[in-house]
Amino acid sequence: MSWDKDIIQLAIVNVYVNLHCVYEINFYRTASGKCPVEEFLDSLAGKQAQKVAWTLQLIEELERVPSKYLEKMTGTEDLWEVRVEFGGNIFRLLGWLDSRTLILGHGFQKKSPKTPAKEIETTEQRKHDYFNRRIT
Repeated sequence: MSWDKDIIQLAIVNVYVNLHCVYEINFYRTASGKCPVEEFLDSLAGKQAQKVAWTLQLIEELERVPSKYLEKMTGTEDLWEVRVEFGGNIFRLLGWLDSRTLILGHGFQKKSPKTPAKEIETTEQRKHDYFNRRIT
């Protein structure tokens, strides 16, 4: 049946995030020079950090990134979520786009199905700080 093929094609299209404009990933730094994402990555076990690094490299290199690894968050001020799973653990890096760069501002281990509001608020505060300091 032709409609089965159409449904399958639609499902395949929905599995990817089209981010042709992302050429690099950078980490947010506070005004004092601290990097919360680096601090989070330093807290991970070696293989966990390697999986995060692999995922970030995949996002930078692929033209069409699977939504399993990167997805725009709904109900936020244009935040993006890097998704990493390793050994039964779920890790998230939240960030925003600045032109063609994905700026990652916050990382945490996810323990519930829904992203906690405090994690989103932290990222949105850092996003505002980033753009406010960039203007001045």
